[in-house]
Amino acid sequence: MYMDKNTMKMLQRMGLRVEEIKAKRVVIEQEDGTKLVFENPQVMKTSMQGQTAYQIVGAPKVEEELREEDIELVMQKTGASREEAVKALKEADGDIAEAILKLMG
Repeated sequence: MYMDKNTMKMLQRMGLRVEEIKAKRVVIEQEDGTKLVFENPQVMKTSMQGQTAYQIVGAPKVEEELREEDIELVMQKTGASREEAVKALKEADGDIAEAILKLMG
């Protein structure tokens, strides 16, 4: 939920600059390739003494990112098309061995 006007004014009097960002989508890409995708989130930008912080409010959808080398390996080992390899990897939650077995079985 967004901050009300009184809260924003109070924070501004304390030296914080608070701004509402009208975002349609926010994506956080994690090191393991997983993405957190927030659709229509509530985003507040706060600045103070040269530092900026963003607060994102919403329920993220978790998306697993498939690595290109994993797709190519499954294609190479099974002779499957790219579409088939991607589908098998998604069904196997990214497990390469399971995807290969699924396509060869």
